[in-house]
Amino acid sequence: MGNCAGRTDFEWVYTDQPHTQRRKEMLAKYPAIKALMRPDPRLKWTVLGLVLAQLLACWLVRGLAWRWLLFWAYAFGGCVNHSLTLAIHDISHNAAFGTGRAAHNRWLAVFANLPVGVPYAASFKKYHVDHHRYLGGDGLDVDVPTRLEGWLFCTPARKLLWLALQPLFYSLRPLCVHPKAVTRMEVLNALVQLAADAAIFALWGLKPVVYLLASTLLGLGLHPISGHFVAEHYMFLKGHETYSYYGPLNWITFNVGYHVEHHDFPSIPGCNLPLVRKIAPEYYDHLPQHHSWVKVLWDFVLEDSLGPYARVKRVCKLAEERL
Repeated sequence: MGNCAGRTDFEWVYTDQPHTQRRKEMLAKYPAIKALMRPDPRLKWTVLGLVLAQLLACWLVRGLAWRWLLFWAYAFGGCVNHSLTLAIHDISHNAAFGTGRAAHNRWLAVFANLPVGVPYAASFKKYHVDHHRYLGGDGLDVDVPTRLEGWLFCTPARKLLWLALQPLFYSLRPLCVHPKAVTRMEVLNALVQLAADAAIFALWGLKPVVYLLASTLLGLGLHPISGHFVAEHYMFLKGHETYSYYGPLNWITFNVGYHVEHHDFPSIPGCNLPLVRKIAPEYYDHLPQHHSWVKVLWDFVLEDSLGPYARVKRVCKLAEERL
């Protein structure tokens, strides 16, 4: 392979994920945390605002030169579309309307998906359940890179390319690692998305459609916000598989930086995660944490010990009951 330094395999562990035990302990010690497991009433309005912002941007870019279109796709659209994917993440945990109104959550996710340009909300929901239930599970958690990715993207230049192509790996990996039957909701998601893309094209031409797709590819690729993909579960310190980030980018990412807290309590919406840490600081303050997503990306590219292989993996038994 040549000039590949660093890890040659994942970090295999033979213990259960730490979040389950911590959740039990914390709920016993702080019953008040249960009160935070309620829908976020502002989430639907935030999503509406972000979708309308991108719709307005579509109208504004229709006459722009291509270079300016791509600039705004990165600087503005990338932030908005990345934010919408994290809204979809929160909605996949029923954060908008609660578990009692599952269909409302599904359709809000499809609506939030519109500026992303490609249908993915329904598929994300289907696989994200496994990421929580089988964290690091071999062949089950599709958030973990494949062996091919670990083997191939092992030098700084290749890791940089891997980060730039992150949206493609995230969308294609599930089909290779853990293919599942296509659901009715995925078909509806695709049809609604295609209709929206066609409508934008019919109204304002090709440039707005390219703007939306570029916003997604650039915003989820080599972008400061994309530091969260690496920050969350890549093993920066041996023995730690989930990390939080408490910096200002949480303001535009639905507090996804509070990631240890999120895995401890997936049913608590992002807006309430800071309160979990406030109630039980002794469970979080001593844990290793990230202070900059840009630094996370910088270290990931340049340090030999980091790369797609720097993930904790475990063999998990498949649960009888599927969510």
